[in-house]
Amino acid sequence: MTTHQKTVNAWCMYDWANSAFATTIIAALLPIFFRRVSTALLPPDQHHIATSIWGYISALSMLLVAFLALILGPVADYGSAKKRFLAVFAGIGVLFTSLLALTGVGDWLWTAAFFILAEIGFAVGEVFYDAMLPAIAGPDEIDAVSARGYALGYLGGGILLGLNIVMIWFLPKTLIHPGAEPVPLLGMQLSFLSVGVWWGAFSVPIFRRVPETGGENRRLLGENFTAIAFRRLRVTFSQIRRHRQLFLFILAFWFYNDGIGTIIKMAAAYGDEIGIGVMDLIGALMLTQIVGIPFSIGFGKLAGRIGAKRCILIGIGAYVLISIGGFFMVRAVHFWILAGMVGLVQGGTQALSRSLFGAMVPRSKSAEFFGFYNISGKFAGILGPAVFGLVGQLGKTSRLGILSLVIFFVVGGILLYRVDVEEGKAQSLN
Repeated sequence: MTTHQKTVNAWCMYDWANSAFATTIIAALLPIFFRRVSTALLPPDQHHIATSIWGYISALSMLLVAFLALILGPVADYGSAKKRFLAVFAGIGVLFTSLLALTGVGDWLWTAAFFILAEIGFAVGEVFYDAMLPAIAGPDEIDAVSARGYALGYLGGGILLGLNIVMIWFLPKTLIHPGAEPVPLLGMQLSFLSVGVWWGAFSVPIFRRVPETGGENRRLLGENFTAIAFRRLRVTFSQIRRHRQLFLFILAFWFYNDGIGTIIKMAAAYGDEIGIGVMDLIGALMLTQIVGIPFSIGFGKLAGRIGAKRCILIGIGAYVLISIGGFFMVRAVHFWILAGMVGLVQGGTQALSRSLFGAMVPRSKSAEFFGFYNISGKFAGILGPAVFGLVGQLGKTSRLGILSLVIFFVVGGILLYRVDVEEGKAQSLN
């Protein structure tokens, strides 16, 4: 195996590592834990808004993530510090994910605080992780490498979720409310701890084998981070004005990725709200992981034939159908079907979005431009969960919340259709 292949594999392994957080914490267990355990002591007349509260917490976490990414993306490129910053935020994520294991019945404020800090570690770290991609993968392999990372993420996240399901199935259940379904409290708490251990252990290869990339190789000691960030951002905005197709893609991504992120964060809470059992919810989300592994790779190969843009448009169309189907969902089998549909397109759509953007980015400005790309997604990630929560709170049901996501996918798809990818790639050379 060549040094280049080892570097690419080590980079992809971080997807394996941190996707356990996205799978077990964000998508599968914590939304259910929050509704059934953390908010269990809310007055009966307020318990119906637990899903909305989860939406607001998700929106707040993304607001903080967006602010930090805004400041630190340009700084990383300035100081050749992408790997160092990734190490800091991965450490934050591992620590506060593990601390979620200490929360219990009624601890919704502690659960929210630990989740927000863990989410900051996860999402801000991805800014620096994504920014490494153009430097380790050439133009001809960037789609395949990005897709491989997502596929490994599905595999790693799926394996750990499978182990967590075994713990939840066999460990004793806790009866929180008389007459209600017993909750696998201990199994969930141990699952949260397992994510922290998994994330930390499998992050080692990227720090050992992937060299620091790009940047101006300046020292950061004694520098004013905020001053650096806004000085560099002014330059970034002037650069982006010269890359019109790249900017149009960012606008498209802003909309459709918000819809995708909202479905990831709110699906389990929504399913729990309408009465779907815990094991059906977790099992269906496990199906998403299993289906996502081959289809993430398949999307990468399909992009080589029809182009990444067309593949992403296919994924967006599928999400429109998923959102409409979610509105009419009433039984567990419906949730399983929709979870399978998400697995068909989720990883491929996100992976190709990352690689398509990377193909239009000047390599010398990768952290700044990827910082702007991620910031766009993070700021957009504020709106989706907040709208979902508000619509659910006002309507006393989240059905209209899931349906409202259609507009995010339709607008994003229209904007993406207008992007001229070849022109964008040509502009990246100027």
